Amino acid sequence: MRHFLDLSDAGGNGVAAMLVDALDRKAARAGWPKGRSDADAPLAGHVLAMIFEKNSTRTRVSFDMAIRQLGGTSIVMDAGSMQLGRGESIADTARVLSGYVDAIMIRTDDHAKVVEMAANASVPVINGLTDASHPCQVMADLLTILESGRALPGLKVAWLGDGNNMLASIMEAAGLMGFDVVAACPQGFQPTDADVQRGRGRARVVGTAAEAVEGADVVVTDTWISMGQLHAETKLAAMMPFQVDTALMAKAKPDAHFLHCLPAHRGEEVVTEVIDGPRSLIWQEAENRLHAQKSVLRWCFGQIG
Repeated sequence: MRHFLDLSDAGGNGVAAMLVDALDRKAARAGWPKGRSDADAPLAGHVLAMIFEKNSTRTRVSFDMAIRQLGGTSIVMDAGSMQLGRGESIADTARVLSGYVDAIMIRTDDHAKVVEMAANASVPVINGLTDASHPCQVMADLLTILESGRALPGLKVAWLGDGNNMLASIMEAAGLMGFDVVAACPQGFQPTDADVQRGRGRARVVGTAAEAVEGADVVVTDTWISMGQLHAETKLAAMMPFQVDTALMAKAKPDAHFLHCLPAHRGEEVVTEVIDGPRSLIWQEAENRLHAQKSVLRWCFGQIG
C-alpha cells in the first residue's frame, strides 16, 4: 500500500519519476478543455474521497480536477458535516471509507491524524496539508522550478519568514533532490531541529533575510499568520524584517524567481511589486498543484516508480 504523507514516502527516485510524469502529462493536454479526461484515462473508475478540516481553494479544486482528468471521480466532504465532526474516530472513518472509495485525501491540522488514517485505511491516503508538512504543494513548487529551466541538483532556494510546514517539506525535498535551502526566520519562529535534519545536511537557518537571499536561484515565502494562529500582532512585528520586497529580490541572482503557495497577504510577507512582478511564478505554481497531484495519485496506485 502506497501512502503519500511526506515526500520521503516516495523517496528521491519516486519524486523524480512523478515530476517527469507531470511534465509529460501537462504538455500532452495543452490547449484542451479542463474537464476533458487524459487520453489514457489511467484512473478510470476510481473514486477519491477528500476530507477537509481546514478551508481550501487550491487543494480542493486541484485534487477534484486531478482525479477527473485521470478519468475518475471524487467525493468532497467537510469534516463538520461528517460523523468525524461528531466524534467518530479517524481510525473508524478510515475503515469505513476504505470500503467505499479507492483513495483518501485529507487536509487537516494535526499530522498524527493522517498517520492514523493511513494506519487504518486499506486504500492509499494522501496528505493534503497538516501542521507538520505540505508535500503536495512542494511537488508543485519543484515542478514549477523545472519548468523555469532549472535543474534541481545544486540549486539554492531561499526561504523567508515562518519556520512552518511548508519549510519542513522544502527542506525534506532538498535532502531528497540535492539542492540547498537557506532559511531566514525570526527568533521564536524557526524550524525545529528535526525539520532541519530532513534536509540531510542541505538545509540551514540564518539570522538575516539578506544572507538567505544572497545568490539564490529561487526565493520562497508563505503567509505569516496561518489558519487558527493567535497572537497575530506580535508575530507580524517579528516577521517584518523578513518581508520580500524589490530590494531583497535584488540580492538574489538576476534571473531568480519568486514562489508563494498562496493565499498571499500583500504588504505583509511580500509586496505587490514582487508578487505581481516579472520574476514571480505564483500563478504557474498554483496551476501546477493540479498537474503534480495527478502524478501523486498515479504513484499511489503503483502506475509510476
